Amino acid sequence: MAKEKSDKDIHLAKDLEDLPGIGPATAEKLKAEGFETIEKIATASPHELAEIGDISVDSAKKAIEVAKKSTEIGFETGEVIFERRKEIGKIDTGSKELNDLLGGGVETQSITEFFGKFGSGKTQVGFQLAVNTQKPKEQGGLGGKVLFVDSEATFRPERIKQIAEANGMDGTEVLKNILVARALNSDHQILLIDKADEIIPKENIKLIIVDSLTSQFRSDYVGRGALSERQQKLNRHIRTLQRLADKFNIAIYITNQVMDNPGILFGDPTTPIGGHVLAHQSTYRVYVRRGKEEKRIARLIDSPSMPEGECVFKVTANGVQ
Repeated sequence: MAKEKSDKDIHLAKDLEDLPGIGPATAEKLKAEGFETIEKIATASPHELAEIGDISVDSAKKAIEVAKKSTEIGFETGEVIFERRKEIGKIDTGSKELNDLLGGGVETQSITEFFGKFGSGKTQVGFQLAVNTQKPKEQGGLGGKVLFVDSEATFRPERIKQIAEANGMDGTEVLKNILVARALNSDHQILLIDKADEIIPKENIKLIIVDSLTSQFRSDYVGRGALSERQQKLNRHIRTLQRLADKFNIAIYITNQVMDNPGILFGDPTTPIGGHVLAHQSTYRVYVRRGKEEKRIARLIDSPSMPEGECVFKVTANGVQ
């Protein structure tokens, strides 16, 4: 147990170990979860910090209080944010209409969610993005590798190879640049994303795909009694994804399952899983449904910068077009 430091001993903390209740072992746990700086501790919630660091909530509150005094947390001009957003990249989806709907493609520092019924094309868009991310920027890519978290056993290397070769790329090389992990349950899925912090800089990861985000949570937490715990864990999971997107300037693409809402008597009863937790955290939220033959209809439900709208794209043997 780390020795408590009094306010008299600490004026301004420079390192995590300078915070009250945070010893070397606790600091390592926090750093492994993405809390590497005093600024991140200052903006953390006490309960989240206590759970990750295996310390009491009171100790977490004291650490956060000292962290807030030790860092400058305030406002910055819109111009500064505008300059920072110039670093954002866009990944070509394969469809000009779908790119336009999203403001130029799937962007970095954001979470793009596609939800819809089975066979609507969510996974196929993910496959196309996994290929296109590896292209150079001038060709609509980011020149990097991909992390693919598969929770529904949907990853198909032969399909990826087919799309890559249709794009004039070496299918085998494309597959080498996609790191795939099968999520066995929701806790395993959370762990995979938590560990991504170590993999991203080492492997030059530019896109994380989670297909699907909610499948394992839906399976592990059944009934209204488990709903609160499920939403809390889901909230932390999606926040970790956003933290990775911001920290490394990468794109996050997630697919989501749906259910039919019996309370909707008129119109489309299709409702995405995850409730308000997921709705508020997703930067771009797209409802996709099957049309005639190869056609898919995508509707942008929510975006901070783009108006609601619809477009039609195709899922063909050669990929998204």
